[in-house]
Amino acid sequence: MDVERLRRQMAFVVEIDKMKQVLRQTMVIGSGRNENDAEHSWHLAVMAMVLAEYAEGAGVDVAKVIRMVLVHDLVEIDAGDTYCYDEEAAVDKPDREARAADRIYSLLPPSQALELRALWEEFEEGKTPESRFANALDRLQPLLLNYHTGGRTWQKHAVTSDKVMKRAGPIAEGTSGLWEYAAGLIRDAVESGILEEGPSA
Repeated sequence: MDVERLRRQMAFVVEIDKMKQVLRQTMVIGSGRNENDAEHSWHLAVMAMVLAEYAEGAGVDVAKVIRMVLVHDLVEIDAGDTYCYDEEAAVDKPDREARAADRIYSLLPPSQALELRALWEEFEEGKTPESRFANALDRLQPLLLNYHTGGRTWQKHAVTSDKVMKRAGPIAEGTSGLWEYAAGLIRDAVESGILEEGPSA
């Protein structure tokens, strides 16, 4: 047994438990509390399995998508969750997250650090079929939560339908089928009064 390798792996495993403390703006369905990053990542991983048939691109590696969605938000342990409609906070988000990636992934033995860092970078670049599908799920999941919690987070931050539609746009790049579903949810949210209609809706 490589004792130093195991020590580094365990240090990483202990460190990522902090994801459970990173709160997101979205609310957990059926509760009055905010979702945390660990719950979000788990939800995306299960969605990737269940909705795999909607991924676009020949031979999409669903196992890779699952790995990608499980590790892509680890950087938020240091960088925090940046609310997607907070334009000011988004300005330095890439720098904050890159510094976090440097620290967190480097806790692992070098080969594993490179592997997980590469998955994070692939997700961020959004150029491969796997990363486009992962990004689509990452945009769809909070939309589902907002819709099924009566739009409380949208209303709290005065988010309008044009902003939600723009935010959800990358869903279409990873899966046209799920984009149609998402667009329908947004229209229904406006019609049911849980999402304020925006100027371009």
